Amino acid sequence: MPPSRPAAEFDALMAPAVDTTPDVVDHVALARLYGEPLFAIPQDLYIPPDALEVFLEAFEGPLDLLLYLIRKQNFNVLDIPMAEVTAQYLSYVDQVRQTNLELAGEYLLMAALLIEIKSRMLLPVRVSETGEEAEDPRAELVRRLLEYERMKLAAQHLDALPRVGRDFWVAQAAAELDVEVVLPDVSVADLRDAWAAILQRARLNASHRITREQLSVRDHMSHILRRLSDVRFLEFTELFMERIQSGDPAAVIVVHFLALLELARESLLEITQAAPYAPLYVRLSYTRSA
Repeated sequence: MPPSRPAAEFDALMAPAVDTTPDVVDHVALARLYGEPLFAIPQDLYIPPDALEVFLEAFEGPLDLLLYLIRKQNFNVLDIPMAEVTAQYLSYVDQVRQTNLELAGEYLLMAALLIEIKSRMLLPVRVSETGEEAEDPRAELVRRLLEYERMKLAAQHLDALPRVGRDFWVAQAAAELDVEVVLPDVSVADLRDAWAAILQRARLNASHRITREQLSVRDHMSHILRRLSDVRFLEFTELFMERIQSGDPAAVIVVHFLALLELARESLLEITQAAPYAPLYVRLSYTRSA
């Protein structure tokens, strides 16, 4: 007896013959591959084994690894157990060689040094000619480790200091302020002082015009001769007082005096004195020079 129709439809819904579930829900991509949207996970997706690597310990070089092995096991750096440290070091180098052969080059050089020190420690200790024992084969390595540790601690101390951009930011604020310029009040006294300063500077620009006056020494010589021709003696100051009273400038008086000196040089007149400190007199000469 065939099943009823409602029961057959229920079984078809529970176990459909064809999967009708859409791979895209509301057209939302699962990811993007080379810029193209990916709406379904590829069935042939291959993830290589070395796609993801986790480094629990990172070393900056052979000395860093060697110092880590010593400090991790609380070994005395001045008395390093070379056999145990060398075995642990070589084990780490083997792991590095499997992943990065170029990086393992530096570590192999240190491994050779460790093996050399280990082999030298197995040899009997030789005594020098002076009776002193030879230097410990580990001495040079110990010096390098101690120096490296000091530098590493100093670097960690510097890294622990606060750094701009990592631990804090420098605060910067730009203040946009509108500053109004307040002009001072001008009083009456300030205006008066400014005007007085302008007048004082204007006086410095005053001009003085000098005119050239034609003065002839010969004319004054003739005038003196005519003046002395009517008198026997004439007082020296009286000869010039006539010019001063008439309002002649100083230049005329000077030319008048030069004319007097020229007449005296040509022996046309004489300047006499009755006694020492007595007034001076001027008279015509009785004899004229050639």
